[in-house]
Amino acid sequence: MATKAKKTTEETQEPYPLYEAVRKVMLAGIGAVALTMDALEDLVDKLVERGELSEEEGRKLIKDMLERRKKDAKKAEEELNKRVDDLMARFDMPSKAEFDDLSAKIDALSSKVDELKQG
Repeated sequence: MATKAKKTTEETQEPYPLYEAVRKVMLAGIGAVALTMDALEDLVDKLVERGELSEEEGRKLIKDMLERRKKDAKKAEEELNKRVDDLMARFDMPSKAEFDDLSAKIDALSSKVDELKQG
């Protein structure tokens, strides 16, 4: 019974504080990109109003920028994941899958120990 309460407390804690910090930086970057896209849309709207761009050219420009941002974001995410994996390997930190596997093994062993105590 105490094992379940302990497990619940452990589950609420993030096993990798570095991961959470990196995640927050990425979210901040995404927010900056969103602001940049808002500024681009405002600029395109002004250019269309002035007649320097047609509406079709404006839509195409925004679409092209969105596609480029998606590609850049995917590339940045892949690079970030690679760097975090490299860093975790350098510090000999287990991956989430390894951590989960070890937790499952500990739970199984705890159950067996409990059975042996009772039987």
